[in-house]
Amino acid sequence: MIKTKIQKAIALAGIATIATASSLGGALNTYAAIQIGTGSVSGDASFNATIMWDETYTDNSASGSVSDIIVTAKVLPTLNMTVSTGSIDLGTLVAGTESTGSLGIEIGTNAANGVTITARSGSGGLTNTATSAEQINDVDADGESYTFAATAGAHDSGVAGYIQSSDVAAIQVNDNITEHTIYSTVKGEKDDATNADVAFTVAAKSTAETAAWDYEDKITFTVTGNF
Repeated sequence: MIKTKIQKAIALAGIATIATASSLGGALNTYAAIQIGTGSVSGDASFNATIMWDETYTDNSASGSVSDIIVTAKVLPTLNMTVSTGSIDLGTLVAGTESTGSLGIEIGTNAANGVTITARSGSGGLTNTATSAEQINDVDADGESYTFAATAGAHDSGVAGYIQSSDVAAIQVNDNITEHTIYSTVKGEKDDATNADVAFTVAAKSTAETAAWDYEDKITFTVTGNF
């Protein structure tokens, strides 16, 4: 009986020695990680993370991480359209001869998907300022005509994949409702102040029977940014 008690005492002493060695970084190197702090963001507990230590002093350090800190910024949208002149003078029309005039339009925008420019007649043709019933267009088969056209200007975008579409053949204008597309792009472009992105042309032709007087139309240009 005495021998058995002595053997139990020796066994318990051995276990205690192993436990002490473990807690002091002994030869067995079996350590338990413990929390020694917390990584956090003020006022937002969703970022909380524990800072752990594995109870070893050998590397003299402990570390933890606070992840997913968000960095934000904003770029405001820009969209500018500059028309080179406020009027187009077609001069005195000569029967049977087309008279033309033009202006330039420059666009500057950071719209990711580019822009579209439309032109709309205010009266559906060149309208006699004394008698609005008299118009120059091709509604009647009388040889008169009134058209819009557009031609692409210099390429001034540095964005990859930029495409500029503005080569529009003469479009007969007979109403004041239709928005005629004269320019479109698929990316942003800078405003280089040259009014050269698109050249817009108006043409009119009268006949020997076109009523005398001054004629006028007021065109509305609309630019739409595709942000």
